[in-house]
Amino acid sequence: MALSYKARRRWSLVILLVGLPLYIGFAWWLTSLLPDLPVLVELLVFVALGVAWTIPVRKVFYGVGKDDPDA
Repeated sequence: MALSYKARRRWSLVILLVGLPLYIGFAWWLTSLLPDLPVLVELLVFVALGVAWTIPVRKVFYGVGKDDPDA
């Protein structure tokens, strides 16, 4: 079932205000478990974690910045 435009806007706010800080804390904790890595490898880990959170929620954010298509 597809989400309406209003529902996607609300969920995107919840994800950004609640989910993203939780994910940042999780990523911080996860990277603290890693041993000392070279700078470039560590940069790749941070880039991968920075992109990874967007994959499951991309459908929610799709078209939210545009005008309401139902209006």
